[in-house]
Amino acid sequence: MSAGSVLDALADGPWELIPIGITREGTWVLPEADQGFSIDGAALPEVLHGRPVVLVGNGEFRGYRPLDGGEPVALDVVFPVLHGPYGEDGTVQGLLEMAGLPYVGSGVFASAAAMDKAHMKAMLQVAGLPQAPYAVLVGDDDLTEADRERLGLPVFVKPARGGSSVGISKVSAWDKLPAALALARESDPKLVIEAGVVGREVECGVLGQGGAAATEVPEASLPAEIHVSPDFDFYDFEAKYLSDSTTFDVPAELPPEVTEQVRRVAVQAFSALDCAGLARVDFFVTADGGIVLNEVNTMPGFTPVSMYPRMWAATGVEYPKLVRRLVELAVERGSALS
Repeated sequence: MSAGSVLDALADGPWELIPIGITREGTWVLPEADQGFSIDGAALPEVLHGRPVVLVGNGEFRGYRPLDGGEPVALDVVFPVLHGPYGEDGTVQGLLEMAGLPYVGSGVFASAAAMDKAHMKAMLQVAGLPQAPYAVLVGDDDLTEADRERLGLPVFVKPARGGSSVGISKVSAWDKLPAALALARESDPKLVIEAGVVGREVECGVLGQGGAAATEVPEASLPAEIHVSPDFDFYDFEAKYLSDSTTFDVPAELPPEVTEQVRRVAVQAFSALDCAGLARVDFFVTADGGIVLNEVNTMPGFTPVSMYPRMWAATGVEYPKLVRRLVELAVERGSALS
């Protein structure tokens, strides 16, 4: 759905658009015309078939070649609208780097670091940014008594390299911890255990060039607040995607000084991870106006009603302009690094 929205936003621009889909089996294809990008009944969009292609780059030519013997087609920039493993963890970014193709969003290192909550938190900690206490478990490790005392209750048990709150549990009694660890390990053998934070859930978008290609400081959007229904213990998968009881304030109703602090720390987190192009930075705001950084998402949802575009629309950058700016940033970054 994000990909379809991006294609629509770029349709009136100066580019020729070439949608490339990936099937569940991992085949890269040019989707056929009858494959839509919207929900059909209860089914999510899915690339089922098309003309198979392979990405190529040899220094003189950068693009793709149909596997049925057709002529190669050059590409100038790629917008990898992909979420989760392989899509935003540095994998496809590395493939595009090897092909010499400029692309929207963070590079290999920042994508991989942000996808792994343990490494992300370590880097944000070194940068001196405010976070909740946490512990990392690998393999069959359990929380030590010292960690239990340090973290307190409740804690949140999370797969280190997951998304959409899949495999996450809120643990309010230590006898419930083994089941939560087992559930999280179904998604990842590496876990992050975080101390619970009582606060308002706030998000902020960052837009701009990063790293060696940066010529100016990235910008932060006005933040937004998520209101989760009391029917849910936390902002889990069902609350995010399946319930209409979750509401949003865009922009968030925060004191001006708190808004500015959220925006400032969002840019600091973006820079600490060496992000590029875009990121959504998630926070908790406590009752005394303090902020706690939760995580950084390098390829957030990108439909017009997703939080990242909505925050930028509230800041004065409408969806089509936002998408085009991201493509321009990718071209600039490719030129600066070539």
